[in-house]
Amino acid sequence: MCGRFTQYEPRSHYIEVLSPDKEFASSIDDIPLDRYNVAPGSRVLLLNQRDDKMFLDPVNWGYQPGWAKESKRPPMINARVETVATSRMFKPLFEHGRALVMADGWYEWKKDQSNAKIKQPYFIYHKSHVPLFFAAISQYHPDAAETPEDDGFVIVTAASDEGLLDIHDRRPLVLDRTQALEWLDGDTLPERALEIAEKESVPSSKFTWHPVMQKVGSIRNNGPELIKPINDPLVRLSRASNH
Repeated sequence: MCGRFTQYEPRSHYIEVLSPDKEFASSIDDIPLDRYNVAPGSRVLLLNQRDDKMFLDPVNWGYQPGWAKESKRPPMINARVETVATSRMFKPLFEHGRALVMADGWYEWKKDQSNAKIKQPYFIYHKSHVPLFFAAISQYHPDAAETPEDDGFVIVTAASDEGLLDIHDRRPLVLDRTQALEWLDGDTLPERALEIAEKESVPSSKFTWHPVMQKVGSIRNNGPELIKPINDPLVRLSRASNH
């Protein structure tokens, strides 16, 4: 799954990698976003395309359609790629609300083998330290006078494999530049978007990770110290056994 991530670089940093030649209707600046602990329920800059223009809009991370509110369950924050195109909840968003979340990496927690109550957080990122673009789906009404209660987005997740499986069995679906732009394009048919999601995402082998401090577990904490590695001999042993 994806329950926390970072979005700390300036807007321009992500846009220069994704699409420097595209026309953006939103402001693009060089001021760092400085978000090292983005949590569900917060508003997040969401990349979306309307007509031929690109937009960056703050949208709530979490989605619950009106018909599901009586269940009293919390809003969903992730959608599984296996069912995103067919489920009652997500199919309309998949067909008409595809978007991207800009990120630098994400966090996952792994249970301690000797004590299930202890969970070690890890920061996961691209081996080349390039920006990440998470596939997302959303319902968003930018022209509404008041934000509808069911506006929001979820991040699409896929099954982990290779070494990343040691940390968590799910991961956010990360797209390269070409696939990300095609995913955003309103002219891309749902069948093609599903093909991208199922077969053309960035593989687990492109990511690496390290353990980080427990402070990331509290949404009140924010700062670059949250992504710094801590010394964890168990991690070194785990990695050595995978080579």
